[in-house]
Amino acid sequence: MTEPGSADEVFADLGEQHGTRLYSQGSPQLGPSQDRSLVEQLLSRFTAAEFDRDRLVVEHLVQTDPTVAFRTARPGHLTGSAFVVNSAGTHALLLFHRKLQRWLQPGGHADGDCNLAAVALKEATEESGIVGLRVDPLPLDLDIHVVAPPREDRHLHLDVRFLVVAPEGAEARINDESEGFCWLNPEQLAAADVDEGLRRLATAGFERFAGHEL
Repeated sequence: MTEPGSADEVFADLGEQHGTRLYSQGSPQLGPSQDRSLVEQLLSRFTAAEFDRDRLVVEHLVQTDPTVAFRTARPGHLTGSAFVVNSAGTHALLLFHRKLQRWLQPGGHADGDCNLAAVALKEATEESGIVGLRVDPLPLDLDIHVVAPPREDRHLHLDVRFLVVAPEGAEARINDESEGFCWLNPEQLAAADVDEGLRRLATAGFERFAGHEL
């Protein structure tokens, strides 16, 4: 029997088809874990050439820095974020970040938890106020970006990104980290003032939902 939150537990019984299961908060597969091999298994899913550089950087830090899941780690640390879609998969949720003054997907620091799907779901729930979100444990996207928070040095966020699905009739109620929110369809998101990493995430997210067995 595998340890809750271990790599084997998260990927057990998913079969050869990705995206055949969604997990909600409290699922044993989303238990906290300090097992860095869980992150390595997530990274192994990024086989496209466009991810080669970022995957190698994150792999190196995961293998060499035992504190990589903590926000104090330098030159960077792990984060998890969520591409949240409505129950029909027609619209995605973006939040207008209060400090950064940008439209972003929900997400945040791992704070020691290497189960990044759980991190993404937790952050999405806290930042959107939506009850009953579910996460696909297989990652959508990988992105390394520089951040420079007030009163902190510049450092890297090693962001692993996941598909999160909202229940039917979900209503967002943002917390104090955001000034507003919007639900955008693919065409609206493509025309929005967002960075290329978010555009790439959106393409992957809508495509993943279309192939999901819900």
